[in-house]
Amino acid sequence: QVNLIESGGGLVQAGGSLRLSCAASGSTFNAYAMGWFRQTPGKEREFVAAVHWTGRETDYADAVKGRFTISRDNAKNTLYLQMNNLKAEDTAVYYCARARGIGLVQNSQGYAYWGQGTQVTVSS
Repeated sequence: QVNLIESGGGLVQAGGSLRLSCAASGSTFNAYAMGWFRQTPGKEREFVAAVHWTGRETDYADAVKGRFTISRDNAKNTLYLQMNNLKAEDTAVYYCARARGIGLVQNSQGYAYWGQGTQVTVSS
């Protein structure tokens, strides 16, 4: 069983920053790629960012490129998402996910385990 627990969400003004964390347990964290997704009511879950199991390769959705940074600390079994210059359209529930393999994946079908999500609300 893999457990992923997100934290760090909240309410922030446009232009502000938040740092999300995702604590993983129950599996070999550093053997898999990890990702962040987000979802708003009535819409499909969308890819935000992914990081290779080594932490050396990353991938981002165009909407967040240059503003968000994904990183991981394999010693602490923790995934991070630093979000800067937040916009109202970034408002969503953010989920961390563990990929099925080591490579970077944007499709949600490439992820086997999901956290419960953390709400991020950006006021304009």
